[in-house]
Amino acid sequence: MGVWLQYLLPKQALTRLAGFVASRRWGAATTWLIGRFVARYGVAMSEAALPDIGAYASFNEFFTRPLRDGVRPLAPADLLCPVDGAISQFGAIEGDQVFQAKGHRYSTTALVGGDASLAARFQDGHFATLYLSPRDYHRIHMPCAGRLTRMVHVPGDLFSVNPATAQGVPGLFARNERVVCVFEGEAGPFVMVLVGATIVGSMATVWHGVVNPPRPAAAREWRYGEGEGESVVLSQGQEMGRFLLGSTVVLLFPAGPMRFNPAWSPGGAIRMGEAMAARH
Repeated sequence: MGVWLQYLLPKQALTRLAGFVASRRWGAATTWLIGRFVARYGVAMSEAALPDIGAYASFNEFFTRPLRDGVRPLAPADLLCPVDGAISQFGAIEGDQVFQAKGHRYSTTALVGGDASLAARFQDGHFATLYLSPRDYHRIHMPCAGRLTRMVHVPGDLFSVNPATAQGVPGLFARNERVVCVFEGEAGPFVMVLVGATIVGSMATVWHGVVNPPRPAAAREWRYGEGEGESVVLSQGQEMGRFLLGSTVVLLFPAGPMRFNPAWSPGGAIRMGEAMAARH
């Protein structure tokens, strides 16, 4: 889809329609749709816990399918890759600026929904932007152990998040709808931002369930632990959320020593559980 066309399309309406279709239980029609999708995108059903496409009652059940035990072993690393997909960008945050694509940057404050005090914790820190294509496994896992402190749903646009759009839409990941999850880990705070996109029917977390819809005009915030709500502590590699249709995860880490996996490069394929970075 051309970038210019995305400015004209009714993206919210298309996304609502996609969410409706994906949630329907239409029997043989659903199985036919899943089969077409598997063939079109080359989905590796041999890795799924349920490889038979007829086992899924809805497209959403298929899209958020779990994997077989053992197909994503966890590497012995400080930070693990949280998703299957491709590397969009990664590296140092320059002041408060995150590199999106050639000629495009955005601020950490904009990314987290305007909270300057939260963004300041990642001044001159590190980031990774990871893209999940339609063929990928769409559950999101923890890069390290962490205690959840806040979750913010930030309303926004629903542009595609594919590489071509990232090169053509300024501030893409800080203008699309997103769910900002703030954690405290052994080495300090970190943020996982689940970015919505055109046709992404919803995003969900393991502690809350489906976050969107609804899609109100104003941001919504939840706080956790220390007398402000339920305590949510997740271990390294544990599932933390999922996309209903594909999108992008942006991770923020504070300043300090960090060495990304030397095999990583923009555009390269990644798998959940592989080593992402070392903190020394």
